[in-house]
Amino acid sequence: MTAAHPYLVDSPPRAFAHRGWHVGDLSGMENSLSAFRRAVLEGYRYVETDVHATADGTVVVHHDRTLDRTTDGTGPIATQLWSTVRRAKIGGREPVSRLEDVLEELPETFFNIDIKSDAAVEPFVRTVRRLNAFDRVAAAAFSEARLVRLRKLAGPRLLTSLGPRSALLLRADGWLPFLRLGSFSRGRMAQVPLRHGPVTVVDKAFIAAAHRLGIEVHTWTINDQERMRQLLDLGVHGIVTDRPDLLREVLIERGSWPSR
Repeated sequence: MTAAHPYLVDSPPRAFAHRGWHVGDLSGMENSLSAFRRAVLEGYRYVETDVHATADGTVVVHHDRTLDRTTDGTGPIATQLWSTVRRAKIGGREPVSRLEDVLEELPETFFNIDIKSDAAVEPFVRTVRRLNAFDRVAAAAFSEARLVRLRKLAGPRLLTSLGPRSALLLRADGWLPFLRLGSFSRGRMAQVPLRHGPVTVVDKAFIAAAHRLGIEVHTWTINDQERMRQLLDLGVHGIVTDRPDLLREVLIERGSWPSR
């Protein structure tokens, strides 16, 4: 069994506030510094977020390729300078943040960061290295090649999720354990949806395969309390949610909400 990374030292289940706390008075404020602060204030230790890079290599916290959906700015982030992107306001209320601003603002918080573009890989690694934030950052991506590059640049201190190919190998290991296909997976966390099209991803066999390999299973994006309970009963190690208020209720009722 691989030694526990500081990010994974505490016992699961892990509750992830997806893009921060953007419900109630913060509706429409996903991935804002206010949403992250509020998640921490409400007791969350883990926050999920996303990053892109501007044309001049600044790593910004934002989900979409463009600014249009969540801010009063427009156009692709990758084609604009930080001096322009910084003027875009989330929900018309708050500027887009740099990754380094968020990490510095919340030094005790663990961040699960989805690197959304190839151009963001090197600046992301530089930022994490400069802030010495390896112990509280985990990197994810929907590209196996991007994850390979992240691991090569950052080295073993960077905790990463499984990419699509590795998750598929782990899924196959659950179906055909005698082939040990999961041993070819790379990453310490399988961060996956409950289903992918007609295929059930997270079930007892998948979790058993992950257990054999010392891989945690984090399921996204779960916003229904009954589904949360079912997944926790199944043995998932973490849940990513847009309804952190509801997930907290479930974990409190089960005696699994962290007291600190």
